[in-house]
Amino acid sequence: MSEAVRGAPGPAAGAGAPPLIGITTYQEPARWGVWVREAALLPVPYVRAVERAGGVPVLLPPTAALRGVDARVARLDGIVLGGGGDLDPGLYGAARHHETGPPQPQRDRFELALVRAIVAADLPFLAICRGMQVLNVARGGALIQHLPEAVGHKGHAPETGIVGSHPVRIGATSLVGKILGDAADVPTYHHQAVGRLGKGLSAVAWADDQVVEAVELQGHRFGLAVQWHPEEGDDPRLFEALTAEAAGR
Repeated sequence: MSEAVRGAPGPAAGAGAPPLIGITTYQEPARWGVWVREAALLPVPYVRAVERAGGVPVLLPPTAALRGVDARVARLDGIVLGGGGDLDPGLYGAARHHETGPPQPQRDRFELALVRAIVAADLPFLAICRGMQVLNVARGGALIQHLPEAVGHKGHAPETGIVGSHPVRIGATSLVGKILGDAADVPTYHHQAVGRLGKGLSAVAWADDQVVEAVELQGHRFGLAVQWHPEEGDDPRLFEALTAEAAGR
């Protein structure tokens, strides 16, 4: 991507214009009215979190055609890589654990291509839960497929369908630490996590059981990933930091 594109704001942006923040979506069967159809879905808390932080949310469904990914990235000022189902373990050279969810090949392909385009464009991003795992795999890392088996408890997803919480310890000198401080209680719902770190990623936050809870992409202008769900909590600072950096483009 040219330096002119990398250094310029998106076409809709101008002096004082709110930044355009792309948010990745699910692609699942859904019901509304009399219809049951495949749909591009996004939990509303993501949209509200971006809006409250001063950004304009733009939904990014997992399209099959990947040739337009670079162009989409060039038109945005920042990206939120949202949560969702498990990645195909074959993408990081592992056999599927019996607790790993069914593969979603189209979403996996799209989001891996999106991450690579984001990194190449130096676009500010915040990766959340699955998004952090996609980032790690895109950088050559691997995942722990079922945390209860690995750590001996269900504290990262205490109840089915209900977001829990737990404390995390944060490296105070990291960007996440500068935003949130050296500790936080965070909303959590995940059964997988980062195992082997991908190239250029640094772990910057940990749960009490030493599960990695946040990583940063070194050398990127604003490349943060958290294993928890900040959109489900009442602390807007990560979204505010993303939109502030995106507005600066």
